[in-house]
Amino acid sequence: MHLGALVHFAPAPADAAAPPVDLLELLATRAAAIPRLRMRVRDVLLPVGGAAWFPDPDFDVHRHVRELRLPGGDFDAETARVAGELMEQPLERGRPPWEMYLLTGPDDGSFAVLVKLHHALADGMRAVAIGAGIFDEIAAARTPPARPRRPRTRPAPPALPGARGLMDLARARLEELGRAVGVGASVVLASRLDQRGATALAAHSSGTRTVATVTVDLERVRDVRRVAGGTANDVLLATVAGGLRRWLAERGESPPAADPRALVPVSRRRPGAPPGSGNRFSAYLLDLPLSTADPAARLRAVRTAMDRNKAAGPLRGAGALAVLADQLPPLAHRFGAPLAGGAARMLFDLLVTNVPLPRSALSLGGRPLRALFPMAPLARGQSLAVAMSPYGGDVHIGLVADGAAVPDLDLLAAALAEELDTLVRATGSTGAEGTVDKGR
Repeated sequence: MHLGALVHFAPAPADAAAPPVDLLELLATRAAAIPRLRMRVRDVLLPVGGAAWFPDPDFDVHRHVRELRLPGGDFDAETARVAGELMEQPLERGRPPWEMYLLTGPDDGSFAVLVKLHHALADGMRAVAIGAGIFDEIAAARTPPARPRRPRTRPAPPALPGARGLMDLARARLEELGRAVGVGASVVLASRLDQRGATALAAHSSGTRTVATVTVDLERVRDVRRVAGGTANDVLLATVAGGLRRWLAERGESPPAADPRALVPVSRRRPGAPPGSGNRFSAYLLDLPLSTADPAARLRAVRTAMDRNKAAGPLRGAGALAVLADQLPPLAHRFGAPLAGGAARMLFDLLVTNVPLPRSALSLGGRPLRALFPMAPLARGQSLAVAMSPYGGDVHIGLVADGAAVPDLDLLAAALAEELDTLVRATGSTGAEGTVDKGR
């Protein structure tokens, strides 16, 4: 359940007057300055079964930040291969659960950074906030920690709440219980006991990982949205559906009898709110219309389903299973989480998420950010996860798959790029051809 990003940087501009930078040391220094990355998980006595985040007294950033020199050849393809191998390896619980790798190799000065952290440390939105701390622009704007102030003396609160406090507490617990029961009932109703989806999506987990990336033109996505309506994310979801259909046809497979179901995460963080601790997300469930042959009709089906999900809200339906973590006591959560994780296969077939990035230009050591491919976690029993991030006029798509179940992930990456071309033509959009990185 670790997630991450593969971040590519261009060489320093030819007219840059900045002196050479030790990128590994710069990366380590900036990572060490992010407080969240110095925290590790420890069990606590109370509440029973609980755990909490504590500063790691033995923290050494050089245990987490390493450099790997890659062989010559296609640097982008080589970084994707290495990223798959590194994403296979579990993170140690006894340390802060994250790693960063500086990937170097070519003579032209290009390099990449692989960021890998456990989902317990951050959800997608918070992972962006944490990872952005390595960039020049974010690090320069970071405010130094405030000086600790002497606490003011305040009267101690009463040992027991009054009658009104007891009523409010009981009402809150009943509301939480009702929400938990409602989500649980939705989970039962949404569960399908039959093995649905394509053969690759129904395969058992092997523990291996493979990574592929593709870049599509954001303006072409917006052109389709302007013609067909909906949102840019609707267009991207329809592109994923059509890409899967195209990929299965290339594999000689017919569309599955039941359309595969995607888990589409929804952040519940308020804009501008402090990160806080833990995860703040829910999700929608979306049946990807692979059985629909017409690309424009697929987009309409996706738009209709997402509009229905949004009208119901992110706290209803089986996709809100993650919300239960907020409602259950620690002991129940500790025993229930493995069961919920094992049941993921009955609820959805793949994860498809859109991870927003800062709109401003970013760099590391004066080297401009060229592309950032997010990598979503694979739940137990899942073979494929798709993550997308718009940045700099492009949408960077990161694919993470079980290596044994999906050995041809590069073909799926190419199918996604081709599907957007088809969707542009099917809707009569006028967007120019985009630059794609097929099969990385």
